[in-house]
Amino acid sequence: MLTILGFAMIATFLVLIMMKKMSPIAALVLIPALFCVFVGKGAKLGDYVIDGVTSLAPTAAMLMFAIVYFGVMIDVGLFDPVVRGILKFAKADPMRIVVGTAILAAIVSLDGDGSTTFMITVSAMYPLYKRLKMSLVVMTGVAAMANGVMNTLPWGGPTARAATALKLDASDIFVPMIPALAVGLLGVFILSYVLGKRERKRLGVLTLDEILVDEKAGEKVETKVEETETVLVGAGGSGSGSGSKTPVATGGSGTDAEDEAGDAERFQVLDPDRATLRPKLYWFNALLTLTLLTAMIMEWLPIPVLFLIGAALALTVNFPHIPDQKARLAAHADNVLNVSGMVFAAAVFTGVLQGTGMVDHMARWMVDVIPDGMGPHMALVTGILSLPLTYFMSNDGFYFGVLPVLAEAGAAHGVTPLEMARASLVGQPLHMSSPLVPAVYVLVGMAKVEFGDHTRFVVKWAALTCLIILGAGILFGII
Repeated sequence: MLTILGFAMIATFLVLIMMKKMSPIAALVLIPALFCVFVGKGAKLGDYVIDGVTSLAPTAAMLMFAIVYFGVMIDVGLFDPVVRGILKFAKADPMRIVVGTAILAAIVSLDGDGSTTFMITVSAMYPLYKRLKMSLVVMTGVAAMANGVMNTLPWGGPTARAATALKLDASDIFVPMIPALAVGLLGVFILSYVLGKRERKRLGVLTLDEILVDEKAGEKVETKVEETETVLVGAGGSGSGSGSKTPVATGGSGTDAEDEAGDAERFQVLDPDRATLRPKLYWFNALLTLTLLTAMIMEWLPIPVLFLIGAALALTVNFPHIPDQKARLAAHADNVLNVSGMVFAAAVFTGVLQGTGMVDHMARWMVDVIPDGMGPHMALVTGILSLPLTYFMSNDGFYFGVLPVLAEAGAAHGVTPLEMARASLVGQPLHMSSPLVPAVYVLVGMAKVEFGDHTRFVVKWAALTCLIILGAGILFGII
């Protein structure tokens, strides 16, 4: 019964948000509360929610201060050279922009944190997609898949969890998987090329002059370099400034006149003449960011503490006057509220799913339905199961609750724990778009994309990426 109710709760949530019948925050709160009553444990709803909030509170704190930190870094001009470099590569070509999105997301993902990756990627790429009227769900989908592949790094989380659960060395799991993961990342780049070609066919290859027509009619641009910088650097930010005045895009191409008008102020965030620029502090901010990312990778302090300290330092040094600090906090309050609110709403969903025992019953049911004849192929089975299981439950639930059971079943048929651990990483490209992953709300929130639109677009492509990794792992004899 709990198994059926668990799947029904997840299905109801996904259907309602994809059909846009409920907002994600409302669905994350009301649907699990209703199903908790159906299960007959309504009296314990408060305990389940508190448990969920307690488990996700550090994540919410990290996201709140990370948004403030990177918002300040965008305001002061740290990422302006990155944005300029992307346009030099993209040359207003939609295909190059989509490929550049995948490459940027993959590179930034080396820090091992999905939220950071999405904040930087969206900050750099959103202006280009908006100016060229490209589909924003292409940006969010490609970024999520690239980050999903890179999320398997030993310091990214899943590999460490698998190693801990099965008492293995993380390097023994990850290093042999590198060829298969490289094939998966190549698959993401090829997919981004195909999606970019589709966008190019829909929009054509625009020149910088054509992009500037609407916003600079009648205004002469002196040189090609000035043209490039105006389009790129003046194109926008990632939710700072007047984010609260920006209408929510539905994940389409963002072609409505209202969207353009609503984003007018937002596009001034990276204006080369904006008052928030701090060129004399550029290298300080670059060193502070590099130190912060290094500290994250080396685990010198908990990530929420690092971003709390980093945000405080960034505000104090770049904006020493209190009114200016308040203005910067107010500018990013919209993003902070949206993302942190979504995380705490997700805590209700995960709290009920775990507290009622639904997730355990669902996992056991999926393990029990595996035919005995598949025993010798448990690594393959684990790789396939990792797609739905890591999508419908947290990484902790899968790696500490399900993987040991699967590994035990595989050991009875001669399948080694290392093979099982490697196979369990296959589902990560899909996992990164799970409604239970807080980072995905950073991605869709900053990109102004509806979560339902993102889900409809990305699930099929992310599942294909997972299967490519699984196939490569079997072909190379890794899994």
